[in-house]
Amino acid sequence: MSGIPEMLSSEALLEQILGSLDDDKAEDIVSIDLRGKSQMADYMVIATGRSTRQVVSIAEKLMDLLKQKHGIICKTEGRDQGDWVLIDAGDVIVHVFRPEVRDFYQLEKMWQPTGKASA
Repeated sequence: MSGIPEMLSSEALLEQILGSLDDDKAEDIVSIDLRGKSQMADYMVIATGRSTRQVVSIAEKLMDLLKQKHGIICKTEGRDQGDWVLIDAGDVIVHVFRPEVRDFYQLEKMWQPTGKASA
């Protein structure tokens, strides 16, 4: 028994996540379609918080929303440090970074379609 009242499609889950990130003033929100590229999830979302405090707050509010509204218990990593919080919401993986950490790892570049020039 999962406690989830109804199965949420990956697209509906993505919309909930994007809405939460936007509401909490996350910056530079990028959604990457992983369908057919990876079996780990259907989508990856990358967002930036301006400080460690905001990164942790964005992550906690998102996890609380998904738990309260949909019964989804997310696995997380990095909340104690607040530089990069990874949230595994099942079909959607969310990364919330401080700006310097996001610039360093450049996850978006790893998932860009081949042949796409980076500026």
